[in-house]
Amino acid sequence: MTSTPFPTLLRIDASARHEGSHSRQLGDRFESAWRARHAGGRVLRRDLAAEPLPHISAATIAGYYTPPEQLTPSLREATALSDRLIAELQSAHTLLITSPMYNFSVPSALKAWVDQVVRIGHTFAYDGGAFRGLVTTPRAVLALAYGAPGYIGGPFAAMDHLQPYLASLLGFLGITQVDVVSVEATTADAGTVAAQGAAAQRRIDEIAATFATAQPIAA
Repeated sequence: MTSTPFPTLLRIDASARHEGSHSRQLGDRFESAWRARHAGGRVLRRDLAAEPLPHISAATIAGYYTPPEQLTPSLREATALSDRLIAELQSAHTLLITSPMYNFSVPSALKAWVDQVVRIGHTFAYDGGAFRGLVTTPRAVLALAYGAPGYIGGPFAAMDHLQPYLASLLGFLGITQVDVVSVEATTADAGTVAAQGAAAQRRIDEIAATFATAQPIAA
């Protein structure tokens, strides 16, 4: 991990909406709780709606599988964004991803980020017999929103390709602790939405309580 005087929170926002986004609201609450524990901490933000990332191209993929000493200028250019995004991820003490479910899965904007950071030799390794995560970020928090009820341990659990996918992916990359806070039924009546929000806040408080008060990280 790149050493910084205090921990860094890398926040990735995936909702296409800014106003009225329940996942962003969860992210705001968690960020406030994180800042309270890390008064000198740094927050890096990637708003994937405000600044969408390009999907990987054939040249990007070629660059991923080309040894560093054999990269041409064009391949270096094709992988430069991936390099920057991976450096951000590796610099983070905590990764926060806020995302709604779109059509039973992650928003395409978030998938574009995933495809830029999941890279052999950089965020994971394969020795011919097993995969090994190379991401040094120790912890991630997922702040997720579902429009309908029933995805979290309910009748639609099998259709939830948001939380299981992201948690599995981050574990594959080497992030050893992934906490989840979520709200369901965000399109329901105001009372239901308020109750979901209150439960999510309690969960955020629980997660925040497990973070030690920040101390400077040794260089």
